[in-house]
Amino acid sequence: MSTEASMTIPQDMLTWFGHSSFLIRGSRIVYIDPYQIQAGPKADLILITHSHYDHCSSEDVAKIARPDTIIVTEKTGLKKLTGDVRIVVPGDTLDVAGVRVEVMPAYNVGKKFHPQKNGWLGFVLLMDGLRFYHAGDTDRIPEMTGIRVDVAMLPVSGTYVMTAAEAAAAAKDIMPGLTVPMHYGSLVGSDSDAREFARLLQGVVQVAILPLDGGASDSGGR
Repeated sequence: MSTEASMTIPQDMLTWFGHSSFLIRGSRIVYIDPYQIQAGPKADLILITHSHYDHCSSEDVAKIARPDTIIVTEKTGLKKLTGDVRIVVPGDTLDVAGVRVEVMPAYNVGKKFHPQKNGWLGFVLLMDGLRFYHAGDTDRIPEMTGIRVDVAMLPVSGTYVMTAAEAAAAAKDIMPGLTVPMHYGSLVGSDSDAREFARLLQGVVQVAILPLDGGASDSGGR
């Protein structure tokens, strides 16, 4: 996408619950890595990137799942979840609950926390004409280059995932219409990581720093 382009999404379409937990609200209700959710609409689809407790929380899934909710995750998550659970691997594409889901890899390069051999996940989903990328717990990896999305949710905390600087470089690889920092402010990382991410992308990629349980707040970037 052009470096001159910018975009907006409906204010209530993307909700951040903290850490890596999001709700995308459109023609379908989609949660990604639900964690520490107080309340929310019942889900049509739940996407879970990997089985770590702060991403695959059976307690939080139970708060938002209906009997017909579809859950998409990797094989180790199956031990923690019940219901209509679909197991996927990076490279898969599926149409579920009216949403097109492309399964991406998520892994560390040179760190042991999220090894590539585990087959853990990021997701690109197409809904209502918009493409959303949730990177999962990952470093900047070659598979990100050339992903065409409107909105990219990227981890910025460092330690277990990309630093703010590495995430900014990844955003430049992807060039989404809008990027949203995540994986900070609770278990690891701080608001300063999100602000640094926005500063590094000023004039290059539009950044929206979301408030907890709400829509977009002040945007950095373009």
